[in-house]
Amino acid sequence: MRFKLIDEAKKEFPVCRLCRVLGASESGYFAWKHRGPSQRQLDDMILLAHIRVQFASSHKTYGSPRMHVELCEDGVQVCRHRVARLMRDNGMRILQKRRYKITTDSDHGGLVAPNLLDQDFDCDGPNQKWGVDISYIWTREGWSYLAITALQRAIATRQPPTGIIHHSDRGSQYCSYDYRKLLATNGILSSMNGKGNC
Repeated sequence: MRFKLIDEAKKEFPVCRLCRVLGASESGYFAWKHRGPSQRQLDDMILLAHIRVQFASSHKTYGSPRMHVELCEDGVQVCRHRVARLMRDNGMRILQKRRYKITTDSDHGGLVAPNLLDQDFDCDGPNQKWGVDISYIWTREGWSYLAITALQRAIATRQPPTGIIHHSDRGSQYCSYDYRKLLATNGILSSMNGKGNC
């Protein structure tokens, strides 16, 4: 560390004076200056290149535990503490993003269906009452919403009879024209819970 400081300041002050002030020997400084990197330093530089690639491809979201797993899966044998040290020493700090998404927007002004279910969950067979909830999946491109696709797949797979109840919250996706049209076309009755009720 002292030799590095001397090397950075030698443009402004003589090396002999810097060595005297910092309590280092001139011969030690010159030996350090002309000595090549050690094998461990060379290994660290190679490892750091691997870490930088993974860190960039993760959009700066991998901490040292996850980074260690990724490196091992790529065949790079290293301990987690070494990965943590290299990341810390090179200023690689993760960018934490909130992954929580508020899923119900009930202040949308769309048509809200009456509560046909009315807390009556009893059925004597399948495909009489469907309880639904939106699926949001985090991807590298952002949130992906699966409401209409999920309904289309349920209809194709289950082939529900006319008159089943489709019960949901008051989210805008369930009040949208396309979603309501898909329900009506297939003879499915829309039911929605009261505002603020799960």
